[in-house]
Amino acid sequence: MTKEKLESIFWSIALPGFPQILNGKLTKGILFIGLEILINVQSNFNTVIMLSFQGETEKAIEQTNYQWLMFYPCLYFFAMWDAYKDADDKNSPLMFLPFVFSAYFVTIGVIYSSSIKINNVLLGPIWFPILCLPIGLLIGIVIKKIILYKIKNSN
Repeated sequence: MTKEKLESIFWSIALPGFPQILNGKLTKGILFIGLEILINVQSNFNTVIMLSFQGETEKAIEQTNYQWLMFYPCLYFFAMWDAYKDADDKNSPLMFLPFVFSAYFVTIGVIYSSSIKINNVLLGPIWFPILCLPIGLLIGIVIKKIILYKIKNSN
C-alpha cells in the first residue's frame, strides 16, 4: 500500500470527505462531510459513542436512531473507498469488494446490535458493528481473490 493510499484511508477514518478535499474534489468532499454531519446528528451517533465507551449500553441503545444510523456504514466505507481509489491511478481490480462487504456487515451489525449478547453482555450499537467489520473485510478479500484467481486461470 502506498503512502498516499494509507494517508487517504487515515484521513477518511477521521472524517469522510477530508481526503476528497485534499485531492481537490471540493464538491464531493463537502457532500461527504455534509452527509456525515447529517447522519451523525440525526442518529445521535456521538452520544451513542460516548455512552458505549462509558459502559452505558442500554442508554446508548435508547438514544440510537437506527433508521439514520444504518446509513452511516455505507457512507463511511464508500467515502473511504473513494479516497483510496483517488489516491492512486493503479488501483488493483475489484478493490471495492472489501469496502462493500465491510459496509454490509457493519450495517447488519447495527441492525442486530440491540439484541446480540456475548457472555450475557449486550454489546450495543457501537461494539457489535465493530466486531462485524473484520468479517466483512475478510469475506471481501477472499471473494476478490477467488474472482481474480478464476479470471487469471480462465485465460
